[in-house]
Amino acid sequence: MSVGTAPEGRHFVGTPATAPGPLGPDMLRALVGIRADPLAYLASAWREYGDVVQFPIPRPPSYLVNDPDAVWQVLVNTGRTYGKSTIQYRSLALVTGDGLLAADTPAWREQRPLVQPAFHHRTLDRIVAHVVAAGERVIDEWSHNAAGLGAAGAVVDVDAAMMRAALEVVGHALFGTDLSPDADRLAAATLAALDVVVARARVPITPPAWVPSPGNLRLQAAVRELDSAVLAMVTERRRGPSGGESADMIDLLLAARTADGRALTRRQVRDQIATFVVAGHETVATALAGAWALLAGDPERQRLLAAESDTVLGGRPPTMADVVRLPYARAVMDEALRLYPPAWLLTRATLEPVQLAGVDVPAGALLIMSPWLLHRHPDRWDRPDAFEPERFLPGAAQTVDRTAFLPFGAGLRQCIGRDFAYVEGVLLLAQLAGRIEVSYPPGGTLPRAEPLVTMRPVGGVRLRVRVRPG
Repeated sequence: MSVGTAPEGRHFVGTPATAPGPLGPDMLRALVGIRADPLAYLASAWREYGDVVQFPIPRPPSYLVNDPDAVWQVLVNTGRTYGKSTIQYRSLALVTGDGLLAADTPAWREQRPLVQPAFHHRTLDRIVAHVVAAGERVIDEWSHNAAGLGAAGAVVDVDAAMMRAALEVVGHALFGTDLSPDADRLAAATLAALDVVVARARVPITPPAWVPSPGNLRLQAAVRELDSAVLAMVTERRRGPSGGESADMIDLLLAARTADGRALTRRQVRDQIATFVVAGHETVATALAGAWALLAGDPERQRLLAAESDTVLGGRPPTMADVVRLPYARAVMDEALRLYPPAWLLTRATLEPVQLAGVDVPAGALLIMSPWLLHRHPDRWDRPDAFEPERFLPGAAQTVDRTAFLPFGAGLRQCIGRDFAYVEGVLLLAQLAGRIEVSYPPGGTLPRAEPLVTMRPVGGVRLRVRVRPG
């Protein structure tokens, strides 16, 4: 990337310019476009000014950082120099509360050990049965829809189906609860709440949460739906333990004690459960929907995925041992996460002055990082816009630079559910590919991705599905 225009002569009120970037009038003229599609604006700023861009915003000083080594420095090498108290996570906390995802560093350090056992490798085995059950339900539903239609198949919203399946898996695996009867309602409430979060984060001034504005009323209604589901789960569990072989997340939270020996408050329990209801299904579902959207436009790679499923599974249900035997399914999952990372935006606040890619950044600055842009950096990726799962296979011609592949973040704050997501995603891809074929209906094409709290397909992912012959 070019280094862009030098910052000499650019100075903001109370803040010296230390990196190239747009002037204030230029950014004001682009304001409507920024609100409509902030990712497109970040991409254009990166192309014009280089890997570190300073925006003409004095408070807080704001930088786009897309230098792979600098992003790695922020997330991994010097993670304790940065905090999570940013507008992105403060807005998200309106839905999730002070749960693990939105909590700033001190609260996060206390919370992480409390929920870590729910994601221990020994406990991942139990999710497989739930993945298989969710996959069978999807296959049965799609097969029923396609019955009698022959080669024409049936057109379904694959995005909605993946949402329901992922919510079913997270409900059973983390909470010992069947969320499938309420899946559509909970998924709709989650998306409605996150839509309001996005709207709040995109404007400089928003009414306080208690003001009965249309946005706040939608947010409150959606959060009530979420709270109702959480309350039902906790109330049921207080009547008796889960009865499983190992404690699930609700058991762990109800038994947890803080460093000073206190039990968690109702609000603390609610915030952790709400965080994982939201983050535990929406991100995996988005990645899977993206994978099927890409495969529908690439029949040959879809055939390769199906052939691997036939060879490894032979029509039987997948097991935990199959995860490592399905390298092409894992590669498809990775490539979908590269091209359509659900968490397309990461932000941090500097707690002290730092230097990033040779740029001096003051304390109290906002750092904006985008895996979507990083995953397309031409210095680290060949043909960065192409769908090529083979780049992730063992022995690929180009070794993947893991510092430029961050779909789950990195460092201390890397997503705690990373392995959970890979087990779920790889097995669902293989299970479905062994039974179902997808294609675009006439006039259909890869849906446009919209950068909301996560990357979402506009209008869903409407594909024609048909049962594979034989």
